[in-house]
Amino acid sequence: MQNKGSARSSSAPRPKVQAAGDKTGVKSVRKSVLFLLCVGVAYALYLVISGQLGSFFNALAGVKVGWVIAAFLCYGAYYVLGVVAYAIAVVGDPKSPLGIFDLMSVEATGIFFSNLTPNGTGGAPAQIVRLMRSGLSAGAAGALQYTRFIIYEAGEGVFAALMLIPRMGYFLDTYGNVFLIGALLFGAKVVEVAALLLVCLLPKQVGAVGRWGLRLIHRWHWISDERYERWSGVVNEQIYEFSHGFKAGARNWRLMALTMLVSLLQLGFLYALPWVVLRAFGIRQSLLTCLACGAILELLTSAIPLPGGTFGAEGGFAFLFGPMFGSALSAGYVVWRMVEYILPVLAAVPLMGLRTRSGLSLNARLRRWRSRLHR
Repeated sequence: MQNKGSARSSSAPRPKVQAAGDKTGVKSVRKSVLFLLCVGVAYALYLVISGQLGSFFNALAGVKVGWVIAAFLCYGAYYVLGVVAYAIAVVGDPKSPLGIFDLMSVEATGIFFSNLTPNGTGGAPAQIVRLMRSGLSAGAAGALQYTRFIIYEAGEGVFAALMLIPRMGYFLDTYGNVFLIGALLFGAKVVEVAALLLVCLLPKQVGAVGRWGLRLIHRWHWISDERYERWSGVVNEQIYEFSHGFKAGARNWRLMALTMLVSLLQLGFLYALPWVVLRAFGIRQSLLTCLACGAILELLTSAIPLPGGTFGAEGGFAFLFGPMFGSALSAGYVVWRMVEYILPVLAAVPLMGLRTRSGLSLNARLRRWRSRLHR
């Protein structure tokens, strides 16, 4: 039996604003794909011009396939844990229409649009739309997504702190004062999370400050009238919606704590990918060091306003992992980028079309399994 909420959302005509947003998102993704193709061509030309093409193929020839498969499994665990984080938030609600296939689609949608839009800005809106098409109201979808977004962002900062503190001496000895860039990125992540919490907890005060700032820069003619009106709407509506969504999702702090633990484990699998790729090239390194470098690399990549953090990812990987890979750096980067970025985008496309057709919520399934185990 088909989920009633899903049937309603798929059969009802979409609002013009939502349809226009979907069209804009598709255009943005199309441009991002073309941009990444150009980057790939530029990287191939760089290998040829720099004379590294021979060493690149020699390094690839010695790759251990078993460890490459382990890298794919590692990213698969990252994806599964992302689905689990959503499931934790909805399994306690007997009225939630979301099934496991819906949540798999939501996580895949986030991976696809986050990787193909600048700074990952298209991920959360696309996931909210996907949740609404599964039967959730706009408020419920926003509450679920905003809570998940804030916990994930906070998890990045917590994980980076847990990794950097014990490896501080290594970074200072290996990278010298350049490590201060990583410290600045970590500080920026702390400020970002603090700002998000302020928006959630003090929406009136933050809205007042935002409106004052917009009026000031508009008076100085730094933004056009059109942008002023658009950002005024964001400040007046989105801040309160964001705050309401977070407060609604944060009522059960135990579930939030469990979601944080799952998010930290999820990030651990993502940051461990360079270590697995190193093993694929027969290079042994400390897992803790690779996790710390992976955390900084993710902060650097997310700070670059280009799809997938392009150029930031290349430079950061070469700087952090260059001493580890040595002559196999170019090949190591390609393998890592394929596993961490390119192939997940392609794999997300069929997963985005998954739908739960049974009509049973996760809560109902959990109660059924418990009843069977009890019998």
